[in-house]
Amino acid sequence: MTTAPVKDQRRLLDLQALDTRAAKLAHQRRTLPVLATLAELEGRAEDLHRAQVEAKTLASDTRRELAKAEADVEQVRSRAARHQAKLDAGTGLSRELVALQDEVAQLAKRQAVLEEVQLEVMERLEAAEARVAELDMQEKAVTADVERHAADRDAQFATIDAELADVTAERARVADEIGEELLDLYEYARRRTGGLGAVALHGHRTDGSQVDFSLSELAAIDAAAPEEVLTSEEHGYVLVRLDDAT
Repeated sequence: MTTAPVKDQRRLLDLQALDTRAAKLAHQRRTLPVLATLAELEGRAEDLHRAQVEAKTLASDTRRELAKAEADVEQVRSRAARHQAKLDAGTGLSRELVALQDEVAQLAKRQAVLEEVQLEVMERLEAAEARVAELDMQEKAVTADVERHAADRDAQFATIDAELADVTAERARVADEIGEELLDLYEYARRRTGGLGAVALHGHRTDGSQVDFSLSELAAIDAAAPEEVLTSEEHGYVLVRLDDAT
């Protein structure tokens, strides 16, 4: 049988209140709405980054395609210009001049086709670059949102952490005032129940947590001396009696 001064037993309720407050603060810190918002924004930022990489790659490939299309047009244009210069000069045999005329005509058709290709590539490049610019604007907007919400998160963290530090310090002070054996019983119960180590008992009624007592437990409660430490059979809670008689 464990015994402890009544004041120490009742001090457990102060310790329990502090532990409950600390648990609530920790839960609050883990479940701040801003954390879900940040997670959503960070996911959006990752999606935008991937899309931007793809868009920039497409734009880069299209620029190379345009450079080739422009080179093809310039090559045909230069060749046609050289042939036209020969025709204008009128030098060479007649059949050679006729052949040059035919080739100039063919080059003109070829140039028209290549210029159509060049125009189509230019349009695709314009669209690709517009997509890059659009994604860049979206990325900047999301980044700004992330920074703003991160600042809000940090401010809320600081507030919670400051209160948690105060609770932790007060908890240590209260724990130092309680005997080791009684404190061990309390901590054991907290480990078993996931946080609850002591409950207030008024007669046969508990506060905060419903505890069903067996007949033998009720008899033991009624017969226990004030300094006898009572625990529940089912959960191991320390039962802190608050009857006027104690």
